[in-house]
Amino acid sequence: MPILLNKVKKSDKEMSFLEHLEELRWHIIRSVIAIVVLMIAAFVFKDVIFDKIILAPRNPEFITSRLLCMLGEYMKIDSLCINRQEWTLININMSGQLTTHIVVSLVSGLILAFPVVLWEFWKFFKPALKPNEIKHSKGAVLVSSMLFFIGVLFGYFALAPLSIHFLSSYAVSSDVVNQINIRSFIGTITSICLATGVVFELPIVAFFLTKIGIITPEFMRKFRRHSIVVIFILSAIITPPDVFSQTLVAIPLLLLYEISIFISARVMKQKDAESAAFMNDDGTDNSSDA
Repeated sequence: MPILLNKVKKSDKEMSFLEHLEELRWHIIRSVIAIVVLMIAAFVFKDVIFDKIILAPRNPEFITSRLLCMLGEYMKIDSLCINRQEWTLININMSGQLTTHIVVSLVSGLILAFPVVLWEFWKFFKPALKPNEIKHSKGAVLVSSMLFFIGVLFGYFALAPLSIHFLSSYAVSSDVVNQINIRSFIGTITSICLATGVVFELPIVAFFLTKIGIITPEFMRKFRRHSIVVIFILSAIITPPDVFSQTLVAIPLLLLYEISIFISARVMKQKDAESAAFMNDDGTDNSSDA
């Protein structure tokens, strides 16, 4: 009986390459099912997705536009009052609105299913981790999902209205009229939201890169000034040409960078402690053998 139990435990721990592929396949299938289900839900609730969410940031009554306009009136800065002009979107393809509906539903399914996809891949990689790695990685899926959604919301409420205002009102000549295609508009919104969602994963990226030894807190502190310059250049590109808007975008990115340095330092401290404990254990074993 003990021999049989040992064989069962060994078979549970050790899997062949094909068994790993089979396990991965089922994790991918469950992830795809979650995406498809949420995609169908987004497709059904077309009015909410388009009228209340996708097209809302161009509206003068959108919360960000109203707040910035109120702040602009208080601070006597007219440029803060954004998206005041009325304009409509156009569609120039016969099947343009249908394909746009499908693409938006797919993107919505991907965003909403992000925690599920992350959880499925975490379950696949978890058996390969050591007990202490699993211990220190608890909550990684929850934190990653929260950071992603915070980034998407930041892009939607902060960057999207500013970018819409700047790009829709920019003109090379008064003789050229902006007639914006709906696919171009939606592509801008989704790219901004997905990009900020990924950028807000910076602390998680810093955690894992420090874990495998690619970066250190000293490295990040050394290039802090370069990062500040890059962040402000990026903010200047994607916002209207005023200092307030650029600062509004740059502050969360700078805060994320500082949080990443803190996390990297914690990881390095943990690695040093584990290394010291290993050396002490090794020395104890050698002395006992002697």
